[in-house]
Parts: sequence; C-alpha cells; structure tokens
Amino acid sequence: MYSVLFCVVSCISICYCSFEKDKNSCGLLAEILETSSVSVEINKKGFHRDVVITIELSPDALSGFRVLLAQRWPRGVYIDPYQLASLSNQSDWQILLDAAIDLEEPAHKTSGFVTYVYFTHEGPTPSQLRVTIPIHGRYQKPSCDENAFALVEIEPLELLLWTESGMQCDAGGSLTVVDAPCNPDNLSTCAWVKLKYCKDRGPLGLQFPVGDGSLETPVCAGTLLVTMICCVALSKYIWEHRII
Repeated sequence: MYSVLFCVVSCISICYCSFEKDKNSCGLLAEILETSSVSVEINKKGFHRDVVITIELSPDALSGFRVLLAQRWPRGVYIDPYQLASLSNQSDWQILLDAAIDLEEPAHKTSGFVTYVYFTHEGPTPSQLRVTIPIHGRYQKPSCDENAFALVEIEPLELLLWTESGMQCDAGGSLTVVDAPCNPDNLSTCAWVKLKYCKDRGPLGLQFPVGDGSLETPVCAGTLLVTMICCVALSKYIWEHRII
C-alpha cells in the first residue's frame, strides 16, 4: 500500500514539475518576444531591391531557441530561387519557398507566396541578426488611366521562436502558436511561437512603373511593321547572295 502511495505522489510531483517548467519556458518566450525588435528597410531602386531585416534579440534567447522569419509576399514581386541558391553558401541563413516561382509571369497572372528564413549558424545565437533578401518587381498590367506607377504592399513579417515546450504554451496573451516547417528541408512541421502583429506596424509600399495601356494598339502596329520590314530585307539579302 505504501509503495502504491509513493508511486502516486512521485507521479504527481513529476507532472507538477513538468508543468511548472513549461509554464516558466512559456513566460520566458513571452518576455523574449516582447523585448525583441525587428526592423525592415528597402535598399536600391527600380525593379531590383534588397530587403534588409535586422533582429535585436533579448540576451535570454541566446541559447535553447531557434529563430525563424516568416514573410508573406504579394504577387507584385518575386524571389529568384537560383539566386538564393548561390547566396545560401555565403551566409548563416537558409530560405525555404512554399511554392514554385515562375520568373517570367506578369503580376496579374501569378499569386503571392511565403518564405521561411532559418538561422543556421552553429553555436550561440548572436544578439543581433541581419539578413538580406533580394527581391524583384514583376511587370505590372498596363494601365489605361494616368497612373504611371503601381503600388505593391508588403505585409509585416513574423518573428517566430521554437523551443521544445513551445507546443504547451497557451495561445492567450501575447503568444500565438502556429505550425511551420521545422527546417529548410520541409520534411515536417513544428509548433512555433510568434509575436502578434503590432497595430502601428503597417505594410511597406513599393512602386513599380506601369505601361500605358492606351498605347497598346500603336505599339503592336509599329512592332508588326518593323518585323515585316526586317523579314523582307532579310529575305532579299538571302536571295541576292544565294545563301540557301
């Protein structure tokens, strides 16, 4: 009887300690997310831009946590996967795309996508992290009004942290638990804890030039005329010199 009572008390104490550990871990996660900051700036001009993301982490996050940046991109921009492959060997970041990217499609014939940016540096996590993501503007649908530029808005990114007890965290308060790929190999999903959107963080706006739709007919006619003239001139040259 005493042995049974001892086993019951031991199980209760173990469960209580585990609960307290998860509770403390979740509280630490909330504190880290509240004291961490993320800043985003856009460099370069034209169709080719660099998105520079700087993360300031709390000192408590330097061990036992993994960092992930989730970004939803609009259809007005794209990321070149071949360019990412060449950059991945030169940095401590790896980027996972959630969909195949067509480099030639115009903006109105494609859709948005999501990137997952993983910090893969071995050893303690630095208190400041920085990653540069090259993006490119897609050709916009020609406009028939007087707007010479199209506005493309980029939503605020999400800072996610992972810990072994992240799944036990309550979704209330400042914490939200979401599922995301565990690593760049995208073989399984894990529970990540993210900071909810701040109300004062609005989307970033990029402007790309738009073609004049009213010039579609004369441009097509001029292109056809020049093509016909070149074909006639080339055919005449071939006939005179008996190339064929």
